[in-house]
Amino acid sequence: MLRFTLLWLLVFLFASISSSSARPAPYAMRISCGARQNIRTPPTYTRWYKDFAYTGGIPANATAPSHITPPLKTLRYFPLSEGPENCYIINRVPKGHYSVRIFFGLVEHEIDNEPLFEVSVEGTIIHSLKSGWSKNDEQVFAEALVFLLDGSVSICFHSTGRGDPTIISIEILQIDEKAYYFGPEWGRGVILKTTSRLTCGTSKPKFDEDYSGDHWGGDRFWHPIRTFGKNVDAPRSTESGIKKASTVPNFYPEALYQSAVVSTDSKPDLAYTMDVDPNKNYSIWLHFAEIDATITSAGKRVFDVLINGGTVFENVDVVGMSGDRYTALVLNTTVALSGRTLTITLHPKKGNHAILTAIEVFQVIVAESKTSPEEVRALQALKKSLGLPNRFGWNGDPCVPKEHPWSGADCHFDKSGGKWFIDGLGLGNQGLRGSLPNEISKLHHLQSINLSGNSIHGVIPSSLGTVTSLETL
Repeated sequence: MLRFTLLWLLVFLFASISSSSARPAPYAMRISCGARQNIRTPPTYTRWYKDFAYTGGIPANATAPSHITPPLKTLRYFPLSEGPENCYIINRVPKGHYSVRIFFGLVEHEIDNEPLFEVSVEGTIIHSLKSGWSKNDEQVFAEALVFLLDGSVSICFHSTGRGDPTIISIEILQIDEKAYYFGPEWGRGVILKTTSRLTCGTSKPKFDEDYSGDHWGGDRFWHPIRTFGKNVDAPRSTESGIKKASTVPNFYPEALYQSAVVSTDSKPDLAYTMDVDPNKNYSIWLHFAEIDATITSAGKRVFDVLINGGTVFENVDVVGMSGDRYTALVLNTTVALSGRTLTITLHPKKGNHAILTAIEVFQVIVAESKTSPEEVRALQALKKSLGLPNRFGWNGDPCVPKEHPWSGADCHFDKSGGKWFIDGLGLGNQGLRGSLPNEISKLHHLQSINLSGNSIHGVIPSSLGTVTSLETL
């Protein structure tokens, strides 16, 4: 009896320790843009928070451009009269690695008015909408994997003069710290922009939540592609369980590996081509599981993998490399592409046919260095004190993205400190009123200030004399 009691006590203690040390749920913030109250959406009853005090813009009723868009009824749009740059600033975001996803929409009754604009996260452009995006499932949202380290995240929309940015939803989903590690270049200075995610051999689009995937994977969307072309391949599927699927750090859903495409006798090579931006680096992740009943052991199916004609993996034997049939295998490579197309080819060497489960392609983006926080606060104080109108677009970071600096602010990059700073202010003849705040002296690198032709009153702050670089006032 004593032995039983001690054994039960040990089991209880072990269970308690395991429970207390279990990994907490990842941070997740989902915003239904333009919504006035929190809502839940089917089929998973995902919670979306109301859109309050994050940004400017105008709420409106939404028209979802795609069936994969979350079933939300509102959006927020940003007319050019409110400035060329508008940002969502979300605070109290724990430090970590995140998947940031933004869904675009159309204002109700204006479905022919397709806006084109750019999207940045933490000062780095991750997406430029292209004409026809509203008719393409893979283009109705932008997604990037980014490290957030300062307790907040800025997601900005930059007008290009072709319609008003319109946003249906924003998701900030924490993922594993080591997710999508692809080599020495990977790290906090790198952003991975999702270019494409394909699940092969099926016609059902799904997110990880629908796959019952682990939330530390980030709730990814997989675009279905049943076939690469007529008579070039054949779909395969299984209901059998898949081993080694939902493992750290990427946590792929098991169901992802339960469908695939297999090449045919008439077309032994299995090839897929997609459009990409030229002169960029891409991280490519290829997924396999041997679910074809005709392949019973290692060595029965062997193939090479080529990217744009160059071999990147030789003698891929899915059963041999994964350890068994119905077992997940993931291969990753990073390539530099100069052209506008990416072609992935599987060339059989044994067994005559190749098999492919899924494809992920990410553009590797070097994250922009940001403006000195002290100088950002100084400009924000100046904006408030002078009552700068919205048309100036003083939102987000003053100097980045480099393509969209703040109007009237001249930026210079300090290579030694790795920060941008302000070396000039040109705000002459803008009808400004108010006074100069003391915080203007925090712009330590100012060389010139032009505030002529305005109705500015009050004294020039004496602290401005401490800016020793100032030459022109």
